[in-house]
Amino acid sequence: MPAELNHTIVAARDKHASATWLAELLGLDVGAQYGPFVPVTTHNGVDLDYADAGTGEITSQHYAFLVAEDEFDAILARIRDAGITHYAGPGPQGPGEINTEDGGRGTYFIDPDGHVMEILTRPYGSGAR
Repeated sequence: MPAELNHTIVAARDKHASATWLAELLGLDVGAQYGPFVPVTTHNGVDLDYADAGTGEITSQHYAFLVAEDEFDAILARIRDAGITHYAGPGPQGPGEINTEDGGRGTYFIDPDGHVMEILTRPYGSGAR
């Protein structure tokens, strides 16, 4: 079997709150806690396993989610309705804007733990710039 990403661990101050926050924005479900992890499973079967960071510092990570055009619109509406600032680029750059890289659309937003989240409708390198 070729290698596939199965899961990754996402450090959080409150694993339940952070998992719920992301799941609600992306239209996903929060799974049942197992061990120290609270999973959010994407449609392609990859788990983001939220774990409490304890008293340690959380190092910001980047998580990008490929979504369909209609899902992008729905997620962006939920981001805006929640009053979350989104950006056209990482860094952050272009507050309140989206990008049109590779003929698709994308935007970035910051989660409560400082992780950079991204939604995009076309993988990078898949089309004209």
